[in-house]
Amino acid sequence: MKKRIIISLLAGMALLPSMAQVSVSLSPYSQYGLGVLSDQSVGFNRGMGGVAYGMRSGKYVNIQNPASYSAIDSLSMIFDAGVTGEMTNYKEGGKSLNAKTGGFDYAVAGFRLLRHVGLAVGVVPYSNIGYSYIHTNTIGSEGSTTKSTQVYDGSGGFSQVFLGAGWQVTKNLSVGANVSYFWGKYTKTIAMTTNETGANTETRSYTALINNYKIDFGVQWQQFVSSYDMLTVGATFGLGHKLGADADLLIVNSNSSNAAVSSTTLSAENALAIPYSFGVGASVLHKSSLTAAVDYTFQKWSSLDYPLFNNTNGTYSMQSGYYKDRHKVAAGVDWLPKPLGRKFYQLMHYRFGVSYATPYYKIGTQDGPGELAVSAGFGIPLYNSWNNRSTLNISAQWVRSMGCDLIKENMFRVNIGLTFNERWFAKWKVD
Repeated sequence: MKKRIIISLLAGMALLPSMAQVSVSLSPYSQYGLGVLSDQSVGFNRGMGGVAYGMRSGKYVNIQNPASYSAIDSLSMIFDAGVTGEMTNYKEGGKSLNAKTGGFDYAVAGFRLLRHVGLAVGVVPYSNIGYSYIHTNTIGSEGSTTKSTQVYDGSGGFSQVFLGAGWQVTKNLSVGANVSYFWGKYTKTIAMTTNETGANTETRSYTALINNYKIDFGVQWQQFVSSYDMLTVGATFGLGHKLGADADLLIVNSNSSNAAVSSTTLSAENALAIPYSFGVGASVLHKSSLTAAVDYTFQKWSSLDYPLFNNTNGTYSMQSGYYKDRHKVAAGVDWLPKPLGRKFYQLMHYRFGVSYATPYYKIGTQDGPGELAVSAGFGIPLYNSWNNRSTLNISAQWVRSMGCDLIKENMFRVNIGLTFNERWFAKWKVD
């Protein structure tokens, strides 16, 4: 039975890269670096601010710390999938614009492979790229009617299909790892022209295609600190490395008055990379009812270079100082009023969380926008004659991206995730 399931999951994982769709971003900030980074939280912790490193349970798949997979019991087959919709308000210089988008978010599955060993597989987004806007300004001396227009368009993003395992080494200690196929692409275009007769139009198209790997390790320590309180401490480490992808730049100059067109292709070899990352967190479970957790994440982006075009000498090369280290702190709670209760509201999970992340890139000489998020959600139990362990997870999140003299974003995001937790491996007894 388990062999058939493993083969089916691996076959499904091979198809996921062609089926998966990254949730669409509409943020102008997604034009920088590798785009707007995903927090990779799923249904159970989306309403808790994304806390995960010290979270451990056999009722869900915690992909952010693979050591947690060893908590899945021998009877469970867990499948979790989610979709996200979001509405965003953009403000700059007294002007305001609303936009909305949404799409597929994640799909993960997990089960017990061997005694003390859990296995997980799935597809999750890493970052999103998607924007389209126009910037117009007047050039020349005061009173000039010459206007310069820049049209910015971009699309793409990066995802990862992973296979992970967690092993409970001792009663208290567990370790694990996720090995991912990391893939994606982007296209970023800037078209620049003026309203002068016979003016030249220059279009720059930046493209890159990535097919590589990503590896993350995790560890958890679990210990009762009182008769009613279970403490879990976790840590993760992600390997940083070059992604083996060239960044290409196509520059096309055209003139409408004489139909002249010229093009130049530039390339920066092995230009893109992901940073090494470190995360640490802890959670306390009180009387199997109240969970409180905190996380800290560090990503060493400042050690990486990024390809930039130099308009002065016409070169496209790797530059340092574009990225900066990213820090994120998060805290969240999950309250289950009465684990053995009989009333519906007693068996619901009530969740709340907050997080703050610093930017990982610079815009010109100043830092990009920081990101403050507040979230809340519910875990609604699903019951029928054969299943009493599945959950419908609904969460709402308010995210504010802001920086000095930058566009202000206020985003309202709703995630709906369904966690199937079924007893596939129970032995049937016939009287």
